[in-house]
Amino acid sequence: MTAQPRVPTLTFIGGAGTVTGSKTLVDTPTGRVLVDCGLFQGRKELRLQNWSEFPVPPQSIDAIVLTHAHVDHCGYLPRLVRLGFRGRAYGTTGTGKLLEIVLPDSGHLQEEDAAYANRKGYSKHDPALPLYTEQDALASLDVFEPVEFGATVEVFDGVAATWRRAGHILGAASIDLHIGSVDEHVVFSGDLGHGNHPLLLPPADVGTADVLVLESTYGDRLHPEADPGALIEGVVNEAARRGGVVVIPAFAVDRTEVVLWHLDRLVGAGRVPDLPVFVDSPMACRALDVYRAEAGRGSPEFRPEYVGATLFPSLQLREVRTVEESKELNDRRGPAIIISASGMATGGRVLHHLAHRLGDDRNAVLLVGFQAPGTRGDALRQGVRQVKMLGRYHQVRAVVSSIELSSHADQNALVGWARTATTSPRTVFVNHGEPAASAALAAALDERAGLMAVCSRPGERVGLGV
Repeated sequence: MTAQPRVPTLTFIGGAGTVTGSKTLVDTPTGRVLVDCGLFQGRKELRLQNWSEFPVPPQSIDAIVLTHAHVDHCGYLPRLVRLGFRGRAYGTTGTGKLLEIVLPDSGHLQEEDAAYANRKGYSKHDPALPLYTEQDALASLDVFEPVEFGATVEVFDGVAATWRRAGHILGAASIDLHIGSVDEHVVFSGDLGHGNHPLLLPPADVGTADVLVLESTYGDRLHPEADPGALIEGVVNEAARRGGVVVIPAFAVDRTEVVLWHLDRLVGAGRVPDLPVFVDSPMACRALDVYRAEAGRGSPEFRPEYVGATLFPSLQLREVRTVEESKELNDRRGPAIIISASGMATGGRVLHHLAHRLGDDRNAVLLVGFQAPGTRGDALRQGVRQVKMLGRYHQVRAVVSSIELSSHADQNALVGWARTATTSPRTVFVNHGEPAASAALAAALDERAGLMAVCSRPGERVGLGV
């Protein structure tokens, strides 16, 4: 067991200098807490870090506090439990419900990737092994303990955590960590919403913050002012006029709900025809169940008009859960709308729909979020005429359009949120962003809010209360 320091410290393990793998270790005289437990995703050199030895013995961590259920913030939890973590992991009720979907799916994908590597023989390990299994993920759910927004939990003696609404996805929170030995509030933003999520309330104010750890995913960008509803209206109407199908690659958790909200509004107002809308993703269907249930129970993070309401009442919504049902969509003629994962067309069932529909100029593809460089979604957005999927090239004749439905705060919103702190933070550590985005946000915080902002560095350790 590692000896605890006399002075509390922060150590940036993940999400520093990159927009993935979020993990920050807080050491105090009375114990050790890990804020977020994210999986590295994206480039190979990042993914390989998931296999690196954890910087401290997992059994030395007394508690984990989670901001939300995106894999880059929670997906390392099964691995840490497998390696020996025996404490409790805390997060909001909504986060807990989504963890039950996200973590087993991540374990399943880990197993599939290892099996594929063994079939193709490209792994340097023989046999290739998953980082963790679906069973590991299910077992890790046993350490989770749900809390409500606004609740304060003493995660161990001398350290208390409070979860406040972040407005990013269902259950997303910022976390105020109060360290009693130095009477300091260290606030972690998690991922912040931009304030105009159609279903969820905007982020709550920072509150008291002696130190602020602030995400910077969109730290160098401003969201466009164009009405996404009008753009969706145009794409759907044109495809319907041609008798085509609109294929919408969308992330399974939250982005699908935002797309459905826009379609529901357009159909309800008579601005687009009442077409059948297929949600073809088992994970998206399960997440949709959670959003419906949380709205129905009156979750305090929903906007008032949706508390106790039935979501998306105007749509002919059809949920596609089995492989057989998904394959049957290939025989369906338009007009219709198919929403399927993944959001950047990097894998999943949407590839089969794209492969089947891209070659027909009656059809449309609607990209509804950021498309990372190098992804199929990015290639389609840039106007390529051929794209490789499922082992062969496909001609792109369908009309491809792109709109921004990001659930992340942009630079203006991030600076504005930091300024809601009731006392000016001594230091703002800018993390969870690519270097250019983090640097731009740090400069904006200095110039526009008068805050001392420092970009976090991997492995960097800083003192608290000094």
